Amino acid sequence: MMPQQTIRCIIVDDEPAAHYVLANYIKQDAFLELVHQCYNGVEALEYLQNNTIDLMFLDIDMPGISGMDLLKKLKQRPKTVLTTAYSEFALESYEYGVMDYLLKPIFHPRFVKSVKRYLELSDASPAELQAEVKGTISVKVDSDTVEIELASILYAQSYGNYVKIFTQKRYYLATITTNDLEHLLPPANFMRAHKSFIIAIDKVDEVHRDHVVIKRTDIPIGITYRRELAEKLQR
Repeated sequence: MMPQQTIRCIIVDDEPAAHYVLANYIKQDAFLELVHQCYNGVEALEYLQNNTIDLMFLDIDMPGISGMDLLKKLKQRPKTVLTTAYSEFALESYEYGVMDYLLKPIFHPRFVKSVKRYLELSDASPAELQAEVKGTISVKVDSDTVEIELASILYAQSYGNYVKIFTQKRYYLATITTNDLEHLLPPANFMRAHKSFIIAIDKVDEVHRDHVVIKRTDIPIGITYRRELAEKLQR
């Protein structure tokens, strides 16, 4: 997949060593152009308010205006790859359109993967990005077998020896284990967010550090699931 024009990039990081690494990676890609480098959030905010950028490599932990604060202040955000030594902001960053999350030290193969993700997102049509899951699953409710449309499922919660499957209209108390239900659901559209919860990824309304919100319901995020959830939400 080749871009039709050069991808204009900016690096925002207070560490010179990070600039050196990222600038070197950018120069190795003929389709990337490094147009500006900022060493703090204030400088970046001023530059981005007056210039158009395609792709921003942004550090989180900076003095003054942090990377997250910068994203919150920008009305028009370029597609952004967070570059940081800390992973705890991965879920929060999803709210601000971050498309990928690189942990330092950043190695070239992982950098290349971020660029490919940018190209895939740029090349995809709105219909492709918003494609809805189709099909049904069959579960036992009381003594009956019920067909539930996948597109209607919001989330599922363990409930003793049963699972409550919440849909857009009602919930079903199904005779099935959470593990078995997880295997019935397509992994591209659903995932375990906690040992007791499975969520529909496209139904997430809000993302916080330790929980997501679906239809005004707070659903906890288990520590072991945070990284995978952040990656899926950023696709």
